[in-house]
Amino acid sequence: MRFGGTPPAPQKIDMSADSGCKGQNQSEAVLVNDGRLANVLVYVRDGMDGRKFTPPPEKVTIAQEGCRYQPHVAVVMVGQPVEFLDKDDTLHNIHPMPKNNSEWNQSQMPNGGQFARSFPAAEIMIPVKCNQHPWMKMYLNVLGNPFYAVTGKDGSFELNGLPPGTYTIAAVHEKYGEQEMKITVGPKDNKQDVTFDFRP
Repeated sequence: MRFGGTPPAPQKIDMSADSGCKGQNQSEAVLVNDGRLANVLVYVRDGMDGRKFTPPPEKVTIAQEGCRYQPHVAVVMVGQPVEFLDKDDTLHNIHPMPKNNSEWNQSQMPNGGQFARSFPAAEIMIPVKCNQHPWMKMYLNVLGNPFYAVTGKDGSFELNGLPPGTYTIAAVHEKYGEQEMKITVGPKDNKQDVTFDFRP
């Protein structure tokens, strides 16, 4: 995942209002490393031809640590449980703001508080905030197929196990929007170079 141009200066976060917040005070909205963009959702948007997929039973964990959501961008399948953990010495309040799923908010006690929820409808880039700490925000994605990834610090990603066919691959970033690309996977293809280029 390439980033063209000059990346914006990192935004500093003032956490001094809560002594229980001891995290890194820098925004994760735009993370660029050597021209590579992190925290981009990449997924198969079209081409599944009505195929149904069973969500895995394993929970996807979102931790609140250092008064930050870890990870900043997460993905689950429809119906897959999402576990929220509070690892901080302070109270948090988890508040997803979806459009296709029900909105809710849940307080969570310090140090070890945890609970799990699932989401019944597909939806990308659901903002999740903390009502206690206004700088805390992450994005949760709920998909109907298992072919997705989030780019790491080096901008790389893999879509493993994609069967032969023609697909629309979408790449979505919270600040720079969505791009798409059509690819065709043959019966013996095991790797394709798919690159998106985001610019400010």
